[in-house]
Amino acid sequence: MEVAQSSVGVAVGWREWVGLPTWGVDAIKAKIDTGARTSALHAFDLEFFDRDDAEWVRFGVHPWQKSDSDPVVVEAVRLDDRTITSSSGTRSERPVVTTSMLLAGRQIEAEITLTRRDEMGFRMLVGREALAKGFVVDPAASYLGGKPRRAVRRRNRGKA
Repeated sequence: MEVAQSSVGVAVGWREWVGLPTWGVDAIKAKIDTGARTSALHAFDLEFFDRDDAEWVRFGVHPWQKSDSDPVVVEAVRLDDRTITSSSGTRSERPVVTTSMLLAGRQIEAEITLTRRDEMGFRMLVGREALAKGFVVDPAASYLGGKPRRAVRRRNRGKA
């Protein structure tokens, strides 16, 4: 599959499939959000602990929209806590972690805040900090980076 490339970066649509390979999440549907500075991921059962003189967080990820199926348990170094203001104006303190993100065929390192996104349409948002690493957004397009195989897309819709 050929990914669209512009003179300023790899083109992505307003929604894309993202991989988080370090964490064992091969495909998660994400909204590309130029209004958000930092990327955000739906995370549940957050547990903070110390390891090797660093602060860590253990959490679960539900990769499929509107489903609790196939949870993935992740452990990551907690870089920081950040106050985030949502689109509705609500402020909350969120832990920040970093991982590799696969977007439109490119792998980058991205900071991600962890939060509950149960009621949101997408389990992940990709924000400006990640997009600034070589992406350009076409708001009229979707899935310019391609789609996973049909079985994965059906799994996301709750069909086996």
